[in-house]
Amino acid sequence: MVNDTDVPRVNVLGVGVSAIDMQQALTTVTGWIRTRQRRYVCCTTVHGVMESQRDASLRRIHNAAGLVTPDGMPLVWLCRRAGYHHVQRVYGPDLMLALCQQSVEHGYRHYLYGGAPGVASQLADRLTQRFPGLAVVGWDAPPFRPSTEAEDAVAVAAINTARPDIVWVGLGTPRQERWMAEHRDRLQAPVLLGVGAAFDFHAGVKKQAPAWMQRTGLEWLFRLAREPRRLWRRYLVYNPQFLGLVLLQWLGWRRYTLD
Repeated sequence: MVNDTDVPRVNVLGVGVSAIDMQQALTTVTGWIRTRQRRYVCCTTVHGVMESQRDASLRRIHNAAGLVTPDGMPLVWLCRRAGYHHVQRVYGPDLMLALCQQSVEHGYRHYLYGGAPGVASQLADRLTQRFPGLAVVGWDAPPFRPSTEAEDAVAVAAINTARPDIVWVGLGTPRQERWMAEHRDRLQAPVLLGVGAAFDFHAGVKKQAPAWMQRTGLEWLFRLAREPRRLWRRYLVYNPQFLGLVLLQWLGWRRYTLD
């Protein structure tokens, strides 16, 4: 499977990041819903790009996605440096809210798949309170361990029976990207959208960074301060490595293809 959309991409260490803003993302996703095209969306940060350096299959999953949104500011800056000056951050939690708002008018149906036990149901309650008339047609919290074939078959059947237009996947990177790629052809919903921490943020389980930290690319510092044991490697190891590899790519000393 290869990406066949006409949205331009910027090669960031071999991951094709879609050169888009929020409005373009909304237009693209709602277009898939109208035409019933089956796609998945990766909301990608430096973490996702760096995980893809260690795992070629994950890099291919990103490059086969309908969109790879610039979820983190470093990816926005790299897209702008490549000449796409209109690019804005398409942050998973913001994209979720924007699509929910549009869904009230258009009647799009939503399914929530992911999060710790109880988080998806809490998220459903909060979203329907925030957007009266929003159709959340089901939710599920899979086990942290790999699902058995029988468990997975039950989950797929439940999603297809609910007939959602969008399946929100909150399993965290890289698990959610792999799940979407593996299940894309088994699910009838037009759009699978991996949003990671959006489940926790909008369910009220975790706090988001202040807006000024998000705009200036310092959200990582806020999250590291709140969860140092879980996130130290992601930010203190991956971020410097990312900067070094991007510099080598700029200088032409390392070349990457979008495979």
